[in-house]
Order: sequence, then C-alpha cells, then structure tokens
Amino acid sequence: MSDLRQIEELLASFDSTPGVCGGEPCIVRTRIPVWALEQSRRLGISEEELLRSYPALRAEDLVNAWAYVRSHRAEIENQIRENEEA
Repeated sequence: MSDLRQIEELLASFDSTPGVCGGEPCIVRTRIPVWALEQSRRLGISEEELLRSYPALRAEDLVNAWAYVRSHRAEIENQIRENEEA
C-alpha cells in the first residue's frame, strides 16, 4: 500500500466537527476524542480495557489513534493539558 493511501485511510478514521467535543479529533462513528484515549493509555489503561469500556471502538481504531498521536504530538499534548485544566 502506498504512503499516500495509508495517510488517506488514517485521516478517514477521524472526524473533527465544530460544536462536537470542542471540534477536537474524534474516532469516526463515535464521540471519543483521540486525546482522551491517549490520556487513558498514559494512565495505564490497557487496549483491552478501552475496547471493553467503549463498545463502539474497534482495535483498528486504537491503532489509528496511536498513529495520529505520533504524528500530532503537540496538538494532543495541548488538548490533554486544556482538558485537565477545565
């Protein structure tokens, strides 16, 4: 698979809608923000626990979320910080 195709598939996994979760990137089909998944992972919550806690979430969603976090590190750090302060 080409790099461009992989990027297109990754971006299709997320939705940022003004007025929904503050416009923050969420897993498509859900209102689960990527930053919340990353914060949960940092707190030691396993992927299995995340999948149990969010029935609409799929294992492939987590793979894509972690890739998004890697490529948007500063954005995710800011969102985590802003939501901790709220």
